[in-house]
This record gives sequence, C-alpha cells and structure tokens, in this order.
Amino acid sequence: MASGNHQDIVGFIWNIANKLRGPYRPPQYRHVMLPMTILRRLDLVLEPTKEQVLEEQKKLKAKGMIGPALEAALSRVANGGNRKQALYNTSPFTFKKLLGDAPNIADNLISYIRAFSPRVRDIFEKFEFEKEIEKLDDSNRLYLIVKEFCSTEFDLSPSRLSNLQMGYLFEELVRKFNEQANEEAGDHFTPREVIRLMVEMMFVYEDEVFKAGKYSSIYDPTAGTGGMLSVAEEYIKRNNPDANIELYGQEYNPESYAICCSDLLIKDEEIGNLVYGDTLGIKDAKSRSYNFVPHDGHPDKRFHFMFSNPPFGVEWKPEKSYVEDEAANGFSGRFGAGLPRINDGSLLFLQHMISKFHRSPSEGGDGSRIAIVFNGSPLFTGDAGSGESNIRRWIIENDWLDTVVALPDQMFYNTGIFTYIWLVTNKKPGNRKGYVQLIDATRHYRKMKKSMGNKRNELSDEHISELVRLYGDFRHNAECDIQSNGGTEKRICSKIFRNCDFGYLKMTVERPLRLNFQASPERIERLKNETAFHNLILSKKKSVEAQQEDFRNGKVLQQALLDALHDMESDTLHLSRTDFVKALDNALKAADIKIDAPLKKAILSALGERDETAEICRDSKGNPEPDPELRDTELLPLPDDTFLPLPIGYDKDADNSKLLKLVRNHCEEYLQREVLPHVSDAWIEHSKTKVGYEIPLNRHFYVYKPPRHLEEIEADIKALEADILNLLREVVE
Repeated sequence: MASGNHQDIVGFIWNIANKLRGPYRPPQYRHVMLPMTILRRLDLVLEPTKEQVLEEQKKLKAKGMIGPALEAALSRVANGGNRKQALYNTSPFTFKKLLGDAPNIADNLISYIRAFSPRVRDIFEKFEFEKEIEKLDDSNRLYLIVKEFCSTEFDLSPSRLSNLQMGYLFEELVRKFNEQANEEAGDHFTPREVIRLMVEMMFVYEDEVFKAGKYSSIYDPTAGTGGMLSVAEEYIKRNNPDANIELYGQEYNPESYAICCSDLLIKDEEIGNLVYGDTLGIKDAKSRSYNFVPHDGHPDKRFHFMFSNPPFGVEWKPEKSYVEDEAANGFSGRFGAGLPRINDGSLLFLQHMISKFHRSPSEGGDGSRIAIVFNGSPLFTGDAGSGESNIRRWIIENDWLDTVVALPDQMFYNTGIFTYIWLVTNKKPGNRKGYVQLIDATRHYRKMKKSMGNKRNELSDEHISELVRLYGDFRHNAECDIQSNGGTEKRICSKIFRNCDFGYLKMTVERPLRLNFQASPERIERLKNETAFHNLILSKKKSVEAQQEDFRNGKVLQQALLDALHDMESDTLHLSRTDFVKALDNALKAADIKIDAPLKKAILSALGERDETAEICRDSKGNPEPDPELRDTELLPLPDDTFLPLPIGYDKDADNSKLLKLVRNHCEEYLQREVLPHVSDAWIEHSKTKVGYEIPLNRHFYVYKPPRHLEEIEADIKALEADILNLLREVVE
C-alpha cells in the first residue's frame, strides 16, 4: 500500500500532529493521533446509517429491549445487514456536528465515545483517551484537531480506503510515531513484505486451506497491530473467497491491542479471540485494569497456522516467576525443553506456539505450521546443555524445524540487524522429513528510494517469488543470480542438512595434575592467604569471652603450624605428593599438631606448584587427578549413524549414561585421532559429556574470497602516496 493516496493521508495526519506542539512533545503525538484516526474511521463507517440507528433505538427501547438483543439489532441497522460483532453509536453527534457546539466540544466528544457499542468503548479505554480529550481542551487544541479531521482533504471512509489499506495506514503511523519515541526493535510490527514472504512460504504445501468452506485457525501470540493476522487472512481469501477462517491473538501493549481490535471490529471478525494480556504470564500480577489477562489467553486452544514477531533481545524478568513455575512442570507445561537466558525470551514464544500444535497427521490430526521472526541469537546462543541449546535440540530432534531463512540487514524500521524466519511444523511432506533447509536471502533485496528509520532495504515481488520457489523446490546447493558490485553472480542460496548435522558432543578432556612441593619460606608465607588457615582464628560462639578465647587459641595454632613447617627441610623439592605428605605428617606429629582435611588441603595448595616433571597426583583409588588449569573441551559432530532423538533429558544435570553407550567409542576414536598425538596423557571425563545443537547458517554459506595480490595493494598505496604529495604541493605553493 505505497500509493500516493496512502502517503498523502499519512502526511496529512502528520501535519495535524504538528499542531499539538506545545502541550505535547513529538513522542507524545501518538496518544492523540492514533485514537483520533480510529475514531474518525468509525465515524465515517457509521455516518450513513446514523439516523436509522437513532430511530431504531427509540423504538426498541420503547418495547423494553435491552442487552445483547438490543446491541445485535442496532448493529444490523448500523451496518446494513447481519453482523457478528456489535458496532453502532447511539449518540446524536457525528464529528461534523461536534463542531457546532465549540464551548462544549469536550463533554460532547466524551458523550459521543461513550455511546459506542461496548467493544468500541473498550478500545478507547485502552488508549485512556478521555484524559487526552481533557488535556486537548485545556490547551485549546481540541476543536482545532476535530476540525482538521473533518477536512474534505482527509477522507478515511470505506469508499476511499479498504480495511486492508487502513491496516497499512495504522502501521505506517505507528512506525512514524515510534520513530519519534525511539522505540526498541522487535517491539512492534514487521514490514509487510516480510509478512508476505512468511505467509506465502507457510502455504506452499497447503492445498487443503484453499478448498471451499475449509476451516482454518490463525494465531499470533504477539499480535501487535494485527499485521500478520490480516495479511494471512487476506492471502487465503484471495485464493479461496469461501474459506472459513478464525483469527486469534494476544497482545500486551494496550495501544497496539486497541488498533488491532479496531481493525478486527470493522472487518466484523470475532473480537473475543483477541486477548489483552501477557502471553508468557505474570505471577501475582497487580494490574487487572481494562481486563488485562496475566497469562496465556487461549490455554486450551490449538491452531492450524501461527505467526509471530516476538520481542527479541528483551528481558523477560517480569515473567520470570511465572515461567519458571510452569517450566518446573516439564512437558505438561509450555516450557519443558528449557529456559533461555533472562535477556532474551524469544525462544519462550516459540515453545509456547509449539504447545499449540494440533496433533500431527501421523497421529490422526491436522497438524500445524509456525512462521516466526528471530534475530541471530536463537541460532547459536548457549553452550551445550544450556536452555537455548536444549530448546533447539528438542525442536530439531522432534523433526519440527523445517526451514531457516536469513533475511538481509536493514529490513526492519527500528533496527538494522540481520533477522531470520524460522518455519516450524509437525506436518512435513515426506521428502522433507528428517531434513532442515537453510536459505540465504541476505542478498535478496533492493535499496529503497527513501529510507524509513533503519529500514533501507526491501523485498521486491520478484525476490519473494524466488525465495518461495527455493523453499518449494527443496534442492541442495540451489543457485540464484545475485546482484553484486554492479554485476550479477551466481551464489548458492539453498542447502539441505540432516537433522543430526546440527548436533554435536561437547566432551571434557582432562590432563593429570603434576605438582612439586617445598617448605620454603616463600611458599609458607602463601599459607597465610588460604581461607582454611584464616578460619583458625574465627569463632561461631555467641559470647564475647568465648570468641576471644577461640581467637587466642587460633593464633597459637597458626603460629605452631608455621613453626612446624619452617622446621621442615626448606631446600628439599619433592616431586611426589605422596612423599611430601609423609614428610608433612611427620613434622606435624613431632610438633604435636592435629589438623583437619580442609586445613591440610590448604597447606598442600600453598606449598605446591605445577611441574611437568613431577609425578602424577592420584586419588585414594589410585586414579589420576585432573588438573583444572589444563582442562579443555572438544566439540565433535554426532556419529553419522545417530538415531534421533538422543537418549538424554533436558535437565541441567541430565543423566548421560544412556547417551554414552551410543557415543563413547565415537569420542574415544576422536581422542586417539586428534588429541593424543599432541598430548599423550589426556583422557576424556565421560560423565561431563553433553549434547549441544546450533544452526551455524552463516558458516554454511560462507564464500572464501582470496585477498588481492600484493602487487595490486602496493600499486594502490603508491597511487595514494602520489595523490597526497600532490595535495601537499598545492598547499605549499
């Protein structure tokens, strides 16, 4: 919707907003302009039937009709036929009539809003618009703003703007106002061409949805202003006008909720399916205002198609307690696979959406599909065994990850970072089962003639068609013609991988601890810094006298211990810990000193130093002790014959004994081949072996470009030097 009419209206609204300057700062314009735009649209929708509605209300009230029956009857009159959602206004005022009583315009406007059907009143309550009306009236701006919205140059009537075009208009206004307010990326809507790509890829393998009368449910847990829901519905109905579609969503921002709600209301969609609340959940939420729902608003629902652009790079601290409680229930809740780091909750939304899957076709269900936008973090953040890694493992090992599409940078209005579309489903076609497709679309873009915030790149219709074709063809190493440096080159843009290709083993490689020991004055002095030695003078007793007594006794023991160590042979360097412990025990026995295990460990720590020539330190069973400073980790791919899912849980300290039966030999072969030739005394601590999953998309599509020849670089340097000298000569002369 990039027509001149659309841009003219946006510009006209922006010019009206500038008249608010003074009582409002630019970041606050949205509090007035967004609800006023919605109000004017509703006014124009209902204006043709205003008189009929007032007459009908008078008749029906005289008959004693009230409640839902009255609302339904008035809606039928207001909208010229049957209507599922109540939409009417019983005030004698219209926008134009409000101008006829300037002194009372504030009270009349409030009365006008309160005369709308209940759902519309709820929309303006979310905007808290009555406060803005009072503020506008106090600053003598209200009459001016209403008058501007009544201008003949500014037509928001359905005859000029379709509902779809109004959706574009709302999003453009939100973008511009958010730009003024410096809003964060990912917290609002997705560019329409990105949504189009998501929608068209979503339905490549969906023939059933285009059959007459076919019922489909579409859900967005981060609905925003409703862009994804609207585009998905419009795409299906364009190809199947008789489709039976229900839209569902949840949104926690009251302003975005109000915009989405107004859009659905005008289109006569089921408003009750849009929930105002926090999808992840807030424990002991204090706010219940405006019917705020502090948890999943559709707990028992399953959906056929799901779309989302969740907030990415945003902390989920407010939801932490609720989410952790639900995660403790394992897979009977929504977050059984694990929790991501607190500073990015985007993977929580994906788990939430997966919990809304219909049963797969193999289980007798319809199955479901998800298209979700992420930043790069969910691809690789998190070590093996971490929450992020386990979430990826759970999705991939269940064969739900279908495709990841890497988008160009500078595609979104509030951020210039690279973003990625994930397609997740439990109804893969037969040829896609067991595989994941990666698509590199980072060079599929064209520069915009005029940037919008951080958005400087956009997808053309041709780009969308080519990416949809790449997805549908499902070919490994499929090539595309890419524009580069003013020319065209062929680049591989599609790769196919087995699910197990994204998994790896993280094994801990240990080397033995080798220490020498010496009771030299320098090493004995280090003992004073050991905690166990310092604790000798501390007391847990309550009385001051007892504490002082313990302090004195501790000082005596400290000094006796130091004296005993100084009496040992300071020049003798022990290369065996066993021999040194014997010498230490003899010295303590001669001084009649008894010590506990922590203090003895502190003495060995202070008097020992690492020495590659020393004997290996061993435990009570004769096994070598590992040296923490020489500990290393190795990452190795899963065995080629790996069968998924792997037999290991998703807990932080999951038992890996069953996993080791499958991979132990694989790990030992790697140790023999890659490690022992360089470090002959190393071994694997198998109890610490973990499984990790990552999707290194950039690495798979990396194309090596050799550096230029030195002669070319030297020639460039000499040319630059010559230019500099010429410039200097001009200055001197």
